[in-house]
Amino acid sequence: MNPGRLLYALFMFLGLLTAVLLRRPSPLPPRRRLGILAGAVVGGSLGSKLPFVILGGDLFGPAWLGDGKTILAGLAGGYLGVEVAKLLLGIREKTGDGFAVPLAAGIAVGRWGCFFNGCCSAPGHPIPIYESGFHAAMAVLLWRLEGVEALRFQLLKLYLIAYCAFRFLIEFVRVEPRIALGLTAYQYGAAVLSAALLVLWWQDAKLKHAIRSRDPGAPPAPAGASDLKIGDCP
Repeated sequence: MNPGRLLYALFMFLGLLTAVLLRRPSPLPPRRRLGILAGAVVGGSLGSKLPFVILGGDLFGPAWLGDGKTILAGLAGGYLGVEVAKLLLGIREKTGDGFAVPLAAGIAVGRWGCFFNGCCSAPGHPIPIYESGFHAAMAVLLWRLEGVEALRFQLLKLYLIAYCAFRFLIEFVRVEPRIALGLTAYQYGAAVLSAALLVLWWQDAKLKHAIRSRDPGAPPAPAGASDLKIGDCP
């Protein structure tokens, strides 16, 4: 194994370790926690490879086992995977806030592996370092917001929407095929994902407003309360 690949594997491991060490305590039983984790891992893994499989034009081809991965599709796949797991397990509790800081911090560390492996960069632009800085800054911001209980139950959506905006802008210096109107497939994907998350945010806010309108003196609803529907946030 060449040094670049070795450092890539090392930083991927360190990124995963960072996320595990920063994970938040969960009131869910172990079986349900494991189910959510499995949904995130499986969904994220499949999502990160899906664009390369589609571009390769072979659903059962070797692209599934290749090196190519994309964080944007991986995040979308992980989000969907958690939603599916919660639906199958009948979980109504909000779990997104617990994912936000560990995920951002883990990716911030892992992106250095891409840098040392020489992938994802562009001429004159060390893209993985830019990305690592973005995710590290978001981890700090999310941690601060979590500490003051600001935007409760919306932190993961905030993080993903912010990354979509960042990714849309950083694509202008990346070397990727332009498919229409001078934009890359990742820019269109970022736009679609952010729009979907904004709709979920709006639905969540509308639901909370309706609950408080019925009982203006009620405190913010805790995770798992009857007003928190499956699909509000993974």
